[in-house]
Amino acid sequence: MDQEISTNRPSGDPHPATRTLNLDAARTFVAICETGSFRRAAARVNRSPSAVSLQVGKLEEQLGVRLLHRDARRVRLTDQGEVLLGFARRLVGISDEAMAVFHGSPLSGSLRLAAPHDLGVSLVPGLLRRLAETHPRIRVDVRLDSSETVQRLFVEGDANLALFNEASTPQIPARDLFSEELRWLMRDGGRAVEQDPLPLAVAQMGCAWRDAALRALEGAGRSYRVAYSSDTSMGQVAALSADLAVAALPGSLADRDLVEVPEHWGLPPLGRTHIYLADDDSDTAKAFATLITPDLRSIA
Repeated sequence: MDQEISTNRPSGDPHPATRTLNLDAARTFVAICETGSFRRAAARVNRSPSAVSLQVGKLEEQLGVRLLHRDARRVRLTDQGEVLLGFARRLVGISDEAMAVFHGSPLSGSLRLAAPHDLGVSLVPGLLRRLAETHPRIRVDVRLDSSETVQRLFVEGDANLALFNEASTPQIPARDLFSEELRWLMRDGGRAVEQDPLPLAVAQMGCAWRDAALRALEGAGRSYRVAYSSDTSMGQVAALSADLAVAALPGSLADRDLVEVPEHWGLPPLGRTHIYLADDDSDTAKAFATLITPDLRSIA
């Protein structure tokens, strides 16, 4: 029995295989998927958000499929978008690899980078990938630990570059790259905040956000207990989503499921959390540092 197979071809285009995907559009699409927003992707690829939206629209028109679900808070891939992402990453990677052969940086050597777990998951992977594209001869060793340990590693000479969070004055001279408010977050409609002592989800000792939370509660004379501990903020988010605790986290992590604790619960203010960068002035550390600005600008 013959089976009819739908190819989802755009109307009026009988030979889609002869068409060529725009490499810039593919790069923009990858940036959207990796940053989670049109605004952040626009900063990464040095275009306006409207230009980024137009590129995606043309891609969708060319392929005849919907690639992204958009709402006010986040961008999510459709099933067809997931398929395209694999191809787009390969296209961009091959292009960057080819350019590196002919125009790659002669800079070589090793770079020892220390960063906390959260930045190691959220920010560092994209930076490492672009460092490999622009400086393929640099070898990077990454150490993930608490912000306190990251600063100690730098002081002891075990890291050329330290990228870390801090809610108070850092232990070492460092550049203040970006800051945002720390907020008390909870599950929307959750009841953990009603408990006494207050159940907390915290990261490991030495985490700047943990220290800020405990200092604020102790300074306000508010009783608490550590109900959940995790290496990363994603573990804390999981505890909040299960309504096991509240947590002190950057306000940018709030979404439709996690909300700021209402003021009437009287939790003390937390101040701001900062991302700092310290480097040993080596050429390899400077090369990495130049990649920081676009990503931090996209967060700001």
